[in-house]
This record gives sequence, C-alpha cells and structure tokens, in this order.
Amino acid sequence: MTKRALISVSNKDGILEFAKELVALGYEILSTGGTKKMLQDNNVAVTAVDEVTKFPEILDGRVKTLNPMIHGGLLGKFDDASHQAQMNEHGIEPIEIVCVNLYPFVETISKPNVTWDDAIENIDIGGPTMLRSAAKNHQYVTVIVDSNDYATVLEELQANGATTIETRRKLAAKVFRHTAAYDSYISNHLTEEEFPESLTMTYELKQNLRYGENPHQKAAFYQKRLGSDFSLAYATQIHGKELSYNNIQDGNAALQIVKEFEKPAAVAVKHMNPCGVGTGKTLEEAFDKAYEADSTSIFGGIIAVNREVDVATAEKLSHIFLEIIIAPSFSQEALAILTQKKNIRLLTIPFEQVKQDKLNVVSVEGGLLVQEPDRYGFANADIKVVTDREPTDQEWEALQLGWAVVKHVKSNAIVVTDAQMTLGVGAGQMNRVGAAKIAFEQAGEKAKGAALASDAFFPMSDTVEEAATAGITAIIQPGGSIKDQDSIDKANEFGITMVFTGVRHFKH
Repeated sequence: MTKRALISVSNKDGILEFAKELVALGYEILSTGGTKKMLQDNNVAVTAVDEVTKFPEILDGRVKTLNPMIHGGLLGKFDDASHQAQMNEHGIEPIEIVCVNLYPFVETISKPNVTWDDAIENIDIGGPTMLRSAAKNHQYVTVIVDSNDYATVLEELQANGATTIETRRKLAAKVFRHTAAYDSYISNHLTEEEFPESLTMTYELKQNLRYGENPHQKAAFYQKRLGSDFSLAYATQIHGKELSYNNIQDGNAALQIVKEFEKPAAVAVKHMNPCGVGTGKTLEEAFDKAYEADSTSIFGGIIAVNREVDVATAEKLSHIFLEIIIAPSFSQEALAILTQKKNIRLLTIPFEQVKQDKLNVVSVEGGLLVQEPDRYGFANADIKVVTDREPTDQEWEALQLGWAVVKHVKSNAIVVTDAQMTLGVGAGQMNRVGAAKIAFEQAGEKAKGAALASDAFFPMSDTVEEAATAGITAIIQPGGSIKDQDSIDKANEFGITMVFTGVRHFKH
C-alpha cells in the first residue's frame, strides 16, 4: 500500500526539498491551495485533498480538510482491527505523515493598523485540527509543524523506513505546544477584559543560560513574541560574553530607570537597585554624575544610557570593570575602545519605545501576580506643597529627579538627590528611618541642601528629624498618613519644604 503524507504549509521554507524526498521514498503527497500549486509548479506529483474527500473546497477556502476522509486517516489506529474495518468500510486510507504550519496570525496582528476582519480571517481552523488529530495519534502518525524537523524525519525514514516512537512523541509534544501558543495569541488579541477568568501567555525560548541566580540552579531566558520592544528580550548584543540570569535582571532594572528621563541620563545598577543616576547636558556629563554618585558600588555593575555612546564617554567607561553597557547605539569610535575588553557585554535597544507591555507578571509559588506597570510619573501626580516654604527652582529639579528614581528602588526606599544626580540610596529596609540613614550616610556632606524622596508616606515624623540632621532642605513623599501633620509641623520647624504627590511607589 502506498504511504501518504499530507502537506499544507503557510511557511514554505524547505518544503519543496522535503516533499521531493518523500516522493523518492514512495510517499503519495496530499495537498491543498497554495502548497499544492507550488509543488505542482515544481513538478512534484500531488493529489488534491478534494480528490480524497470527494467534496470541493468551500466558503473561500475556510473548509477544505474538515472531512472524515482526512481525519479518519489521521486518527485511525493502524493496529486496531475495529478501526481498520471501519476505515475499509468507508474507503478511508491512513495518512502516515502530516506536515502543516498555520496561517500567519501573529504576523498579521503585528502589522500597524491591522483590521478586525484581517485578524479573524487569519485564524487557522483546519490546520490546528489536523495537527491535533495527528499528534493525538502519534503512536502511528509522524506530525511536523517546524521546518527544523524536516531533516530528522528524513534521516530516520531513509535509514529505517519509519520514524521512531521517541521522535514521534517529541514532535507531537511540539505540536501541542505550538497550537496552544497559537490559540493563546488569538485569545489575547480578542480578549477585552483587563483580568479575564483565565490567563494564557506564550513565551518563546531566547536562550539557555549557563545557570540561574546561583551556579547550582538551571535557567533559561524566554521572550514574549508580541512583548515590549524596549526590553532585554529584544536587545541586540554586539559584543561580549553571554548574558547571565543576574545580568538580565539587573539590565532590566537599569532600563526601567533610564527610560524615565528625556535629557541625557546614565544609570548604574547593582543587584537590581540603582547605585548611581546622573543627568547632564551631554552623556559624558551624565555618566560623570552617575559615577560620582557611588564610585565604589558601580564596580561590576550594569550601565544603561539613553544616548549614543560617544568616544568621550566610552573612554571613561573603559576604565571601570562593568558587566554590561546598554545604549540606543555606539559610535564606531566608541566600539573600537570598548570592544578591547573581551568580556564586557554591549547591548543596543531601540529607545523609541514602540511597544510596551500592558501588564507586569511575577511568578510566585503556585501562581502568578499580574498588575499594570507603574508608569505614574511626576506629571501625573497631584502635587501639593504642604509646608510654609515653597521649593526653589533647584529644589524642584532635585525633587523630580528623586521621585523618578525612588519608584525603582526596593521598598522601603529613600533616595537623596541634587538637581543632577543621586547622592544616596537606601533600599529594601524593614523601616523607613533605616533606609533614610543608609542614604544619608552615603550622601555624607552632600546631603546638605539636597532633596529626599520617599516611596511611601512617613508614619512618624522621625524621618523628617533625621533628614533635618543630615541637612536635607526638600522632601517629596506621597502623604496619606494619619500623622501627616506631625511630619509637616516638623518640616516647618526645620525650614524644610515638603511636597505631597498623592501616590506611593512600593517596589517589592
């Protein structure tokens, strides 16, 4: 009996060669539509599916393979006497190989201004149905959804006349992953609820990592196909060692901070917290400020900048041990300098921010936490000066800088700044006064005349007292404590100007 292979693909890469080899191995090729025409045009003998079904393609091609003559051939057990008897009774012949890939739904919805009708018409129905039928019956049927598997299947067919059960199981599992992902893209595109009753997400393997947070932990990096362009997942690495798990975490943290700024900015991150943030008229000046903010912690850190790295900045970066530099681009001269360091990772990311994720997702044991990203900025805040004294122009600049940075610092968080740079960062402390003391100690004498930003309100006036002792002259915080007036009174006592924003920036 002639063996049969059903081929119907949207992505035709490698399919002609694959079909020719199957014919050479004695397979009859069944096909439809554009695939059939392409094979026929290249002198590959093809049997049209409608010759098998005895029913024409209808509804503009929406119905072609949804027929017992096809699915009976896919789902019938080859060694089950009852199945074989029923197939013989109805003239159904088995199909040993199914090679199908699907309508380009994701590519379609990725186009700008895609219409609803275009999206709907690119939802494949027959393809996933054939794939699932064949994958369910993988005990007997070889099913291929990925052109990268053509060679493996041909090698086994040429060597043994059949594929192994191990290969068929792997291919079947890949099919169910593929169709599940395909359905998730469709459901997410059609879903209008912010938090639906079930959440389906698909991530594709970007790279296997050498290890995870620690060397004894295995890890991999997955990217969201329709995710934010402004992310490590879509970065282009142009030099250096492979990224590690911790590199990716730190790089992501640096990116989230640097995108807060329109003027030239440089951000240094260590262990997912900023150790230095600087702004300036030029990128070199911004980096100088970030370095000055904490010249110790920057060692072995990650740098993100929002301007092309030029020669002057590259020269300074090259004199520090850094894990990663992330930028929109590097000048050729800057690259010549930085690539002399063999291991430093240089990444470029499109800072246009064409697309941003609508939700943040964090895994917890047994589940996911999902929320909107914290994009609440100074321009969104309900700014109120609650003390007797208004901030000076320079204090306003420092307050805005501190407010932009503090929301990216682990809670409890205190950030001390002047108008151009961070001076002290207190991160991840169990109480706010502890965070403030760390920030003041780091800032030292520079805290005099500086601004303080807090991610949440002051439950007591003690933080204001510590700030006054350190020389702080301006404070920005959410407000909202039942003891706000105590803090306001204390600030007035020391001549500190204090601004309420009406919103907190917890980061756990």
